[in-house]
Amino acid sequence: MRKNIKLTAIAAASAALALGLTACGSASDPSSAKADGKADETKPLVVAASPSPHADILNFVKDELAAKEGLKLEVKEFTDYVLPNTATEQGQVGANYFQHKPYLDDFNKKNGTHIVPVANVHLEPLGLYSKKVKTLADIKPGQTIAVPNDTTNEGRALQLLAANNLITLKEGVGTSAKLSDITDKKGLEFKELEAATVPRALNDVDAAVINGNYALEAKLSPAKEALALEKAEGNPYANFLAVKAGNEKDPRIEKLARLLGSDEVKKFIEEKYQGSVVPAAATPVS
Repeated sequence: MRKNIKLTAIAAASAALALGLTACGSASDPSSAKADGKADETKPLVVAASPSPHADILNFVKDELAAKEGLKLEVKEFTDYVLPNTATEQGQVGANYFQHKPYLDDFNKKNGTHIVPVANVHLEPLGLYSKKVKTLADIKPGQTIAVPNDTTNEGRALQLLAANNLITLKEGVGTSAKLSDITDKKGLEFKELEAATVPRALNDVDAAVINGNYALEAKLSPAKEALALEKAEGNPYANFLAVKAGNEKDPRIEKLARLLGSDEVKKFIEEKYQGSVVPAAATPVS
């Protein structure tokens, strides 16, 4: 994602995270590894996650399912899209659960990280929201729409707008679309913001495209309040459990992947989110 975060700030935050996790016996703590350098399966698996729905789903697994599998699970919440991957890369956490494949591919390419997906869990449909208009037809020339400023989610947002005839894009740009790829803005203006801050801009713009997890945190109901919502069928943006390459076969990771794909978790997602979050069978990510 294109973040307006200075590298020094990221480094400082990562260092603070490392200190905090070392104190509680994280994956980077030497005491959590055996003499052969492999992860100690008796230690808790620390997973970085966005607060909602990711941490909620993980905490359900922790409270209701993990003990039966002999899995000790610890959930660390993050409110941005950078630190979960850097913490996983550096071994400060054993896994993360917050992202989709197009974002991860872009992140690895730009940051030289080696994070790999393990299993799909759910989809959060991206939606268009407004506090000033009630229908798509009410969006008129001269109005402003806020969109996420990171590479993958901006392209995803623009595709949603194009699918609903609010803009026209160059043919073939796909999910990598940028504002410069709009061939007809239909009189609309656009404001690029960090994904996490878009919900807070709803009062300042006419409409905004918001990621599903941030919509939920802002107490928005994608299934009920979105003016337009992504379709789940054939959607490539399933969120998944991810680890640093080489850790895919950690027995704790395999246990967690199975639990995240269980009927119990599917039922939890369906009942708690009522269509705002959609289960995706925890199958290997292609």
